[in-house]
Amino acid sequence: MGAGLCALLVGAAASVGLPSASAADSPTASTAVAPASTGLLAAMQKDLGLSKSEAVQRLAAEKQATAVEGKARNAAGASFGGAWFDAAAGKLTVAVTDSGKADAVRASGAAVRLVSHTQRQLDSTKKKIDTLKAPAGVSSWHVDPQASSVVVNVVASRKSDNDVRTFVARAAKAGPVTVRQVSEAPRTFAAGTVGGDPYYTGNVRCSIGFSVYGGFVSAGHCGQAGAEVRGWDGSLIGNFQGSSFPGNDYSWVSVGNGWWTVPVVLGWGTVSDQLVRGSAVAPIGASICRSGSTSHWHCGNVLATNETVNYSQGAVYEMTKTSVCAEPGDSGGSFISGDQAQGVTSGGWGNCTSGGETWHQPINEILNRYGLTLHTA
Repeated sequence: MGAGLCALLVGAAASVGLPSASAADSPTASTAVAPASTGLLAAMQKDLGLSKSEAVQRLAAEKQATAVEGKARNAAGASFGGAWFDAAAGKLTVAVTDSGKADAVRASGAAVRLVSHTQRQLDSTKKKIDTLKAPAGVSSWHVDPQASSVVVNVVASRKSDNDVRTFVARAAKAGPVTVRQVSEAPRTFAAGTVGGDPYYTGNVRCSIGFSVYGGFVSAGHCGQAGAEVRGWDGSLIGNFQGSSFPGNDYSWVSVGNGWWTVPVVLGWGTVSDQLVRGSAVAPIGASICRSGSTSHWHCGNVLATNETVNYSQGAVYEMTKTSVCAEPGDSGGSFISGDQAQGVTSGGWGNCTSGGETWHQPINEILNRYGLTLHTA
């Protein structure tokens, strides 16, 4: 198979190719209204339990919620307590601490909930907790605007461990904290080399995230700066130009040697390959889908943002948690909401047979860090 065709397969098939039009420091959403593909609607029906018409309405409502969030945040001013997409109501809900701001927020197109703490206060609390060394029994923590609290997740079987109890007590001194139990601790999703349509570095298999001009982005735990990257056919794609893990979980790889990039995310036959038109951030509660070289295409919802994940290798900050499943080898693959790139797969717990949760590293942070421009349709 010629290098050109191989290149197309890596750009369009192995990779979750991402559009190149949004500047790294200014994520954009396409102004054109592109209809959702039949395949995407089918995937949402399967994974989210929606009818076709409900899936169409959901995507339209989420797009509107994303557009409204900036105006609603400005209307709330210093009393802004966070925002999320309410799937049942089909609109954005904005938390405020000052009831006097409610009418202005409603005028922006969002619903309002009165809460006790501002986003700034909750972010400050989480930042203090980020300075603590977490034991293995603490899986993650994040700001939850609906609870107006920082949620600390502990592994149920470890909840009575002395080090877990000590961490929770110290975290509670930082500000409003709620403790929740989870069944498993998170892990990264890199894998040993097996067949498939991924990329390889050494004996590690990962998935391509999004195409950028000059290369693609992926997860940091997949390889170190300078390491060679090879495609599904064993030919050289390029090298890791930058990589960060733990602390962050992102990387970018240069592309050459007859390979090139395209602005699509592979649908793996489950859905049609998806064009990417921007990187506008989906709110909490919005639908989101993931593409990876092991478990292919799956969908779910955004559960939390700005979450610190406590991997065995060290904490990773500012991650987004989702209800989407993933498996080893899916690391680095794409998360997309509608036609907007969201991030690259980092890790999680569970699998795509029994279910689980997965975190992604937000795409705009990666673009900003390396000065990259997304390859968009």
